[in-house]
Amino acid sequence: MPTTALTLADLAFLAQGAGLTLAITAVAVACGTVLGILCGILRVQFGPFWTAPLTFLLDVFRSVPLLIRLVLANAAQSIAKLGWGPFTTSCIVLSLYTAAYCTEIVRGAIVAVPQPLRRASRSLGLSWRQDMTFVVAPLATRVALPSWIGLTLGVMKDSALVLWLGLIELLRASQILVTRLQEPLLILMICGGIYFLLSFPIARLGGLLEKRWSPR
Repeated sequence: MPTTALTLADLAFLAQGAGLTLAITAVAVACGTVLGILCGILRVQFGPFWTAPLTFLLDVFRSVPLLIRLVLANAAQSIAKLGWGPFTTSCIVLSLYTAAYCTEIVRGAIVAVPQPLRRASRSLGLSWRQDMTFVVAPLATRVALPSWIGLTLGVMKDSALVLWLGLIELLRASQILVTRLQEPLLILMICGGIYFLLSFPIARLGGLLEKRWSPR
């Protein structure tokens, strides 16, 4: 009968790493989504010419691998003596990473709203703010939701790269246990199961909302 040296304390260690993964993901997705909405609206409202510098910065953040951005940001804050810890640096970089992709999601969702509908709302006397709030936002949210859910799940998995800054998130915690216990299959299966338990509710929530908002 197979035996294991894995203890409840080790499982608690993995749970602690999962908690850090959730914390980083929550901060990055929340801040990145707000910033992405603002940048997406700016890109649609002012057009490609006036937002060219913003578009260039977003292209840079999407093109450079996340690991390189984490390492460079950590080095830059150290050189500048900003005093950021690894958690703060990770949240900032992942927030900008999320914002870069969320901007395109928001821009595409807004553009997908039929222009005749928007012209009709303005002809009825709605201001730009009212048009964006009561016409564009509900329709654009339905379009953007699947991509945003996918982005959120991607950020959760990509947050594993913060281990290079010394943070003991879920993947790093599993690596420590593998090194100590020499039971890679079992530990990695548990780690994968935890990632699934973290991701499944988000995916299911997105599916339920999409089904609820779908036209009948």
